[in-house]
Amino acid sequence: MNKVIPELWFSAEEYQARISKIQNKINDLKLDALIVFFPESVTWATGFFTRGYSSFQFAIIPASGQSHIVCRDVEEFYIKKTTQYSSYTLWNDSDDKVSIAARAIESVLGKQSTVAIEEHAWSLSVAKYREIRNRLTGYKWQDGSDIVSDLRLIKSAAEIKYQKRAGHAAEMGMSAAIEMAIPGNSERDMAAIVCSEMIISGSDRAGPGVLSSGERAMYLHGGFNDRVFKEKDKIQLETTPHVKYYHARFMRPIMVGDATDEDFKLVESLIRIQDEALKEVKPGILATIPDSIYREALLNLGIMEKYTNKTFYSIGLLMEPNGGEPLEAHPLATWRFMEGMTFHTYLLVNGFGMSETIHITENGYERLTNFPRRLFIGGKSI
Repeated sequence: MNKVIPELWFSAEEYQARISKIQNKINDLKLDALIVFFPESVTWATGFFTRGYSSFQFAIIPASGQSHIVCRDVEEFYIKKTTQYSSYTLWNDSDDKVSIAARAIESVLGKQSTVAIEEHAWSLSVAKYREIRNRLTGYKWQDGSDIVSDLRLIKSAAEIKYQKRAGHAAEMGMSAAIEMAIPGNSERDMAAIVCSEMIISGSDRAGPGVLSSGERAMYLHGGFNDRVFKEKDKIQLETTPHVKYYHARFMRPIMVGDATDEDFKLVESLIRIQDEALKEVKPGILATIPDSIYREALLNLGIMEKYTNKTFYSIGLLMEPNGGEPLEAHPLATWRFMEGMTFHTYLLVNGFGMSETIHITENGYERLTNFPRRLFIGGKSI
């Protein structure tokens, strides 16, 4: 292979700081190593990224020393392109992947080790985990699913820059969508324009995220289809771009043709409720405090008997099928906001969604999405 010049997403110093944090945790837990399978963990810790991350690949992070990557042979270029590491093992499609993986682990850690592994990783099947354990009989295993996941909750300044760029792309996508929200256009027409505008504006993902109209706009997680917009349709849209897989997203309520006074009043109420909740957000505050403000105020509108959606969830480096980080705000949440965390915070009522991506700062929060907040009428100026 010709010499490949690395193009790191972050500085070498930032990657070294991440590995040091992981190794400190490994040593605190008196482990010999952590084996990470979540694609986000592999990329965050080592820099290694390939669009083929769904294949059998992982990183061995020892208590000291250099990390070791195991992946498919066709990804060797991307190891050299996205990481600083020269320690890796490759398998090809005709190989016994688990046998090669076990030998690689043993070559790095020896015949006996105490190892944590990301048991919750969707990319590590139960069958493969059992095979690995059966082949490494001198090993003691424990779950390490939260080690890197917890460290990733606090974003660096460089990570926030990527999310801000994604936020800008989300805003451009929403602006394009509002122009398209007129009778005769279809959801598919809107999706095409939203995706194009977000990509042109810096997104590495086509998107568009949630997009549904009419009856389906009343329910979360609708995807676009061939439905043609009609007068008085509601459109539920969440633009979800990413830059280097760092996400920012938001929702705005959109109507086709016109809206009633009651519609405008409801959206004004949602904005007021969101503002009241976000006033409480700052480092050290329990998640249940703004969450309860959301829930009590929404129920006081008299539109619904219960509200079961989470009101905040942490986002950052996310690779499909993962749609969010572990922290979620609900009545039983026990975590507190910390400086450097980033969240999508939303409320959805009667087909109208209002949401933002926010970054927790020293004294409060900043918005990473900065689009006007109101009910939009399709085709009219923003």
